Amino acid sequence: MLCPFCNHNGDKVLDSRERKDGLIIRRRRECLECHKRFTTYERIEDIPAMVVKKDTRREPFDRSKLLNGLLRACEKRPISMTTLDEIADEVEQALHEKAGKEISSAEIGEMVINRLYNLDEIAYVRFASVYRQFKDINQFMQELANLLKSKER
Repeated sequence: MLCPFCNHNGDKVLDSRERKDGLIIRRRRECLECHKRFTTYERIEDIPAMVVKKDTRREPFDRSKLLNGLLRACEKRPISMTTLDEIADEVEQALHEKAGKEISSAEIGEMVINRLYNLDEIAYVRFASVYRQFKDINQFMQELANLLKSKER
């Protein structure tokens, strides 16, 4: 494992922990050269799940794309990276549990929107504005009005 700080190819594992589902192992490591610490994750590799896009193209599920979308929606919001990782884990787990190993991008978007709705209103609106492709300010304002109505109940 190369150290992300000095690129030395030697480290020692300080701590290993399984995540709740047992599919991921978190390892805390220390570089033998610069003595800085870093974290790695090991995941079980299996058949890649396919995402069916709006135009019916299929492409392998890419966790990094999901995390990038979450990061953009949650930029400058008080949401930890751990929480974003948990959302990505939930979506990924739901995908692996699907029988056909195919999921539409719309289903993924709805899963994320539902989680953001309960987590942070600003992040929800940001994600929804991109995911639902608002055509004009009226659609955006309608979504905000719906959000306000549901929060008043």
